Amino acid sequence: MTAAASPDAPLWQPGQDRIATARITRFQSWAAERYGAPADGGYTALHRWSVEELESFWAAVADWFDIRFSTPYERVLGDRSMPGAQWFPGATLNYAEHALRTADDPDRAHQPALLYVDETPEQTAVSWAELRRQVTALATRLRELGVRPGDRVSGYLPNIPQAVTALLATAAVGATWTSCAPDFGARGVLDRFQQVEPVVLFTVDGYRYGGKEHDRTETVAELRRELPTLRAVVHIPLLGTPTPDGALDWAEITAPDADGADPGGSGATPRAFVYEQVPFDHPLWVLYSSGTTGLPKAIVQSQGGILLEHVKQLGLHCDLGPEDRFFWYTSTGWMMWNFLVSGLLTGTTVVLYDGSPGHPSVDAQWGVAERTGATLFGTSAAYVMACRKAGVHPGRDHDLSRVGCVATTGSPLPPDGFRWLHDEVAEDLWIASVSGGTDVCSCFAGAVPTLPVHVGELQAPCLGTDLQAWDPEGHPVVGEVGELVVTRPMPSMPVRFWNDPDGSRYRDSYFEMFPGVWRHGDWITVTDRGTVIIHGRSDSTLNRQGVRMGSADIYEVVERLPEIRESLVIGVEEPDGGYWMPLFVHLAEGAALDDALRTRVRLTIREQLSPRHVPDEIIEVPGIPHTLTGKRIEVPVKRLLQGTALDKAVNAGSVDNLELLRFYEELARERP
Repeated sequence: MTAAASPDAPLWQPGQDRIATARITRFQSWAAERYGAPADGGYTALHRWSVEELESFWAAVADWFDIRFSTPYERVLGDRSMPGAQWFPGATLNYAEHALRTADDPDRAHQPALLYVDETPEQTAVSWAELRRQVTALATRLRELGVRPGDRVSGYLPNIPQAVTALLATAAVGATWTSCAPDFGARGVLDRFQQVEPVVLFTVDGYRYGGKEHDRTETVAELRRELPTLRAVVHIPLLGTPTPDGALDWAEITAPDADGADPGGSGATPRAFVYEQVPFDHPLWVLYSSGTTGLPKAIVQSQGGILLEHVKQLGLHCDLGPEDRFFWYTSTGWMMWNFLVSGLLTGTTVVLYDGSPGHPSVDAQWGVAERTGATLFGTSAAYVMACRKAGVHPGRDHDLSRVGCVATTGSPLPPDGFRWLHDEVAEDLWIASVSGGTDVCSCFAGAVPTLPVHVGELQAPCLGTDLQAWDPEGHPVVGEVGELVVTRPMPSMPVRFWNDPDGSRYRDSYFEMFPGVWRHGDWITVTDRGTVIIHGRSDSTLNRQGVRMGSADIYEVVERLPEIRESLVIGVEEPDGGYWMPLFVHLAEGAALDDALRTRVRLTIREQLSPRHVPDEIIEVPGIPHTLTGKRIEVPVKRLLQGTALDKAVNAGSVDNLELLRFYEELARERP
C-alpha cells in the first residue's frame, strides 16, 4: 500500500482486508470444499489447479455464478483438441437471460443497470426493470420480423443504451449480433457486414464527437443499398432526423405496450416472452480483426463460451459485483464494448460514454469517472500517457475516491504510466494492465485483486488460461522473450470464422506455427515471479543482428521525450540482405526535429534499451496511422516501405486516415 522502496519492490500491494474480501479469495475457499481446489497457496496455487484441472475449474465457475442450464451438460469438455474444443456438450442456456436476471431482484430492479453519459453534463440512468422491458419488447418485435436463431443482426451505433438493448434482444432470440461504430466509413462497415449478411440493421442518423455533430444519413443509405439481405432497418434519431422511408422507428418498437408487459412499467418480463435456449456453442456475436491487410476476419464466439469467460474475468479478476460501477472508454467497434456490456452479468452498473476521450479537455475521461462514481475505470494505455504528457492531475482535480482500480489495454502500459497513475491518481490504487485480444474477447493475463502490482508488468496469467512464453523450437522459457502461446483451450476461443468452411483460415491464424497450440502473435516474457511483460506484436518484430525486440519497447522510451507525440518503428528486410530500421516521429506542437533531438532519441534508445536497436534514420511524419480501433499500423507500413502498392498493402476501410499512408508510400518511391 506504499510506494516502491526498491526497484524490485511492488508499486502497490493489496491490504489483508482487501485480499480477504475479494471474490476470488471467497471463490477459492468455496471451490476447495466442493471441487478440490487448493485451500492454500493463494493465487499461484489456484491458477495451477485451474489449468491442470480444467474441467473441475470451469464446472466450479459455472456453479459459483449460478449459470442456468435449461438442459444439463453431459461433461465440461467433450473434446480438448485445439481448434475444435467442445465445451459443455448437451447444455442449453441464454446469455441475455443471465445479463438481465438482476431485474428479478425486487430490491435492485429499479436501480440503474446502465448510466449513459455524453459530452454534455446530462446523465441518463436505465433501470434493470426498464432495460429488461425494452429488451423483451424489442426481442418480441424481432421474432415478428422473422428473425430466427442463427440469423445475423447488425448495429451501426455509438456507445448508447439502445446498442446494449439491441445486442441483448438479439441474443434473447438466439440470433447473432455484430456491430461497427459510426465513425467507420461505409467501406469499412461493408467489409465486415457483407461477410455475415445481416437481416436487420440498427442505425443512428449521426453522432456527436468533439463538440460537433457528424451526420451519417448518406452512409446509412449506402449500407441499405449494399446489404441486400436486410429485412428491416431500425432508425434511432440521435440527431433528431425523421425516420426515413421504409425504416422502423426505435421508440415505436420499444414502446411500453410493445411487449404486452404491465403498462404501469414495472418491468416484469411479459408472460409470453421466452428466452431462446440455445446450445452452449451457439453463436452469440461476430467480432472482427483489424483487417489492415485484407478483409477483416469475422470471428464467431459462442453464447456459453462468452458467458463463462466473462463471469470469470469480470466477477473474479475484476472483482465486480452489484455495488460497483464499471466504466471503460470504448466504441461499439472494439471488443472492449462487448466486454463492458458483460458487466451486467455480475449485477454491476455499466457506464456508457459516447464522445471524444479528450473533449473539452484532455482529462475528460477522469471527469466521466467522477460524475458516474465509477469504481473500475478502464481506458487505453495511450490515453494514460497522453494525460501524463499533458501534465494532467486527476487525483487533485477530480473526486476519484470511488475509483479502486484503473485498468488499461490496447497496448502495453509503459513503466512511466504505472508511476504516473500511482502518483497522480492515488497511492492506494490497483493498476491493472491487461492483455488479451478480440480473438477471445477476453484477457490472457492481467488483473488479480489479491496480488501486488510491479511497474511495467501484468500481474499474472488469468485463471483457466495456460499462458506460456515459447522459444522458436516450442520450448517454454522463463525470464526470456518468447511467443505468447496458450496450450489448453479456453471457452471463448472462436467456434469458427465466418465463411471459412474447412477451418483453414482459423487454423492458419493461430495454429500454424505450433500445431494444437494457440499462438497469439505477441512477444512476452513470463518472469520468475509469475508476472507477464508484453513487448508488442511478434509479426512486427525488430530483429537486429539476431537480437529480437518488440516495437512497444521502443515506443515506451522514445515517447517519454516531451517533443515526441507518437512514434512508429519499422524493421524492413531488404532484397540485398540488408536491414533498414527507420523511426517515424510525430512531434508535439512547437517541437522541431533538429540534430539535438535526433541525438537525444538515439542516446535514449542506446542507453535504455539496446545499442543494436538505434534506428538507422529518424524521420518526421505528419501523423501515425491507426486501425479504426486505435492501434498503430505497423505491418502495412512495412509492406509499403518494401514497395507494395497502397491498395495491396492495406485495406483502406480499416484505417483511420488513409492520407497518412500516402506519405509512407511516397517515401518508399523516393528511397534509392
